[in-house]
Amino acid sequence: MFSRFFAIILAHLHQQVPATGLGLFRISYGLIALQEIIFLLYFNHLIFDPIPYLDVEFPMIPTFLGLWAVVAVCVMLGYYYQKAVICHYVLWIIFVNFTPMQRDFDGGFDAFMIGAGFFLLFLPADKAFSLDNLRRRLSQSFAPQDDLQSVRVTILAYYIPVAICLGFLYFDSVIHKLFAPHWRAGLGTWLPATQPYYISAWDTSFLLNQQWLQNGLSYSILIFQLTFIFLFWQRHARVIYLVVGIGLHVGITVSLNIYPFGLGMLCFYCLMVPFAWWRKFGERCVAKQPTLTVFFDKACPLCRRAVLVMQHFDVFKRIAFKNAQDHAANDAQMAHIPLAVLLTDLYALDAQGRIYSGLQTYIHIFKHSGYLAFIGGILSLPLISTLAEKKYRAIADNRVRCDDVCVVPQGTLVKPTWYTLIVEHAQQKPRTVAKRLSKILMLFLVLQLNSTLHYGIIYRLKLPQVESTPLAQASNALLLWSQTFVGIVPHALYLHDHFEGYDHVLALTYTDKQGEERWLPFVDVQGRLLSPNWGRVHSMWANIAVTPHIDNDRLSKGMMKVTAFYGHQLGLDLNQTTFHLQMKKNRAPSYWVYDLRHENAAQPWVAIGSITWKNKAIHVALPPDINAL
Repeated sequence: MFSRFFAIILAHLHQQVPATGLGLFRISYGLIALQEIIFLLYFNHLIFDPIPYLDVEFPMIPTFLGLWAVVAVCVMLGYYYQKAVICHYVLWIIFVNFTPMQRDFDGGFDAFMIGAGFFLLFLPADKAFSLDNLRRRLSQSFAPQDDLQSVRVTILAYYIPVAICLGFLYFDSVIHKLFAPHWRAGLGTWLPATQPYYISAWDTSFLLNQQWLQNGLSYSILIFQLTFIFLFWQRHARVIYLVVGIGLHVGITVSLNIYPFGLGMLCFYCLMVPFAWWRKFGERCVAKQPTLTVFFDKACPLCRRAVLVMQHFDVFKRIAFKNAQDHAANDAQMAHIPLAVLLTDLYALDAQGRIYSGLQTYIHIFKHSGYLAFIGGILSLPLISTLAEKKYRAIADNRVRCDDVCVVPQGTLVKPTWYTLIVEHAQQKPRTVAKRLSKILMLFLVLQLNSTLHYGIIYRLKLPQVESTPLAQASNALLLWSQTFVGIVPHALYLHDHFEGYDHVLALTYTDKQGEERWLPFVDVQGRLLSPNWGRVHSMWANIAVTPHIDNDRLSKGMMKVTAFYGHQLGLDLNQTTFHLQMKKNRAPSYWVYDLRHENAAQPWVAIGSITWKNKAIHVALPPDINAL
């Protein structure tokens, strides 16, 4: 096995490909992480307070979440990339393991995002669409803008994270699915989408009521996940797996309310796009001819640095930068302007022959760039343009020029990333690098097999005598470390052991001051969890508080959290408000039932309990055994 890994890695180590996909992967990962942090900020009292708003145990949580958001933005922009991804990885582990996020608010994708963050520590994802690229250029002498396709990395930077984060995950998931009756019956995509707690606002009944379609989708997913790890890297198969995988996770994102998991998986498909597609896409986006020509003073270090910055953000190549000393005299529109005048300002010439100077040049650079046009619009506003013009003149009139041989002052040198140290600096010793990577892959394979065999085989086959052996205890210890630091967990989501007996749906209402009963903006009359109560909040209610075997203590804790949080959000006086626990029947069979989504949504509600508050203490009246109702 090791020799096979070694041969594959050695063969692909020097195969160089564009870094475009890695840059887009980093950006999408950063965006998904940022939206999750914003979600945590919005629900920080519900998630982190022992009693929302009434007992605030972690008052500094918003501050640390704000710092985490700044780090996520740095990851997304590729700014101080190596430091940012290290901080991001550590913060995610800390928040998951030392706050209620793991125990009561498992988002379902924390382990996945930790695993992806782990690989970002070693990937050259800063080689494209990053501010670190700009920092590198500013630390060097002036040179033309590098073409994105010229930044190349080893193809293993694409293959390894996809193989482990997607391939291993899919293979582990399909092992668990094969034990589930509804998946074997071809109803794996159908059953979750018929359950009120898991459906989105989009009514997909017209698809769910086509049994042949659901059977086809379910069996296709099984085949897709079973074969992905073996065939995804094949050139002709990659497009098939790309299309099917994107369709699978887009479907999860829009049809179920576990959108963070769907989006988190989708970002990895940036690494699956064929390289030729990125090249053709880039050719279509790049302008055939520049629409604006900017003339600058090549003897002005400040001007040259400004040009470097503007070139970096001119991703569509709509702007041509030329030094005035060598090119202005050759242009018919610019030739009549004396060179001494041209060197006093930054001048620009558009396709219609209009000439701009000073601040107007910057405004039109932003406008011609396309995606930064809004900045040009802001700078054009009356008051802002006056202030900007004054600031521009203060800088331009005091700039320092030098002779033609001067160079751009060097900025802070960008320290090499771990990828650079491990791969690029070791190119002279390819066999040594290949051996190290092979050992790492073997380690990940062992960790994944340990999880799959432990949870997917031994647990599923119900072999309790194995659990007490020293080998099983060692396996448990290994699982703890692999789950915590590299995100290797069993991917047994929404299988038969989750839905069997899931025949109760619970919701909360309250009586307002006028004596009218109203629904909390949490679970609606259909039994559907409303936006934005998805992701972690959905998991807290639908997977922990309400389960096939409801535990009154866990349910009471969930009701305490929800009523205190939304009571404050709605401006209710908790001491004067009575909340009601509503229940309706629900079916989750492993066989086909026509129009089950509508049937479950239309079931009548019955009040089975009440919740009141007195002096920050909750009083819950529940039946002794809700499961028996």
